[in-house]
Amino acid sequence: MWQNVLFVGAGSFIGGALRYIVSYLLKYSGGFPWATFIVNLVGCLIIGLLWGVFSKTPNVSQNLVLFLSVGFCGGFTTFSTFSKESLMMLQAGNYGILSLYIISSVVLGIVLVAAGYCLSK
Repeated sequence: MWQNVLFVGAGSFIGGALRYIVSYLLKYSGGFPWATFIVNLVGCLIIGLLWGVFSKTPNVSQNLVLFLSVGFCGGFTTFSTFSKESLMMLQAGNYGILSLYIISSVVLGIVLVAAGYCLSK
């Protein structure tokens, strides 16, 4: 079990560090939260690709699955930040941007998970 925790933690560290870099490069300025949006969508594509690759590779290392899927993707994507930014837009009365952000994030996220899965076939 502790070995699994270490693999997840290492992946989370790398994913979280990369998320920070993207957020730093695409600073949130009160408008549309591009960094979180992009990170979440790229993360959806990556997890779809991983899911597809791992589903057709029966002997894949469970450590690799944990490192990439749970650790890296979990550390890289930012649902909690997505939720906080959504609440901030709601509180500020930015209903149009809020609606666009929520709908496009969820719909495109599902589409990209499916695309990643199909691309891996």
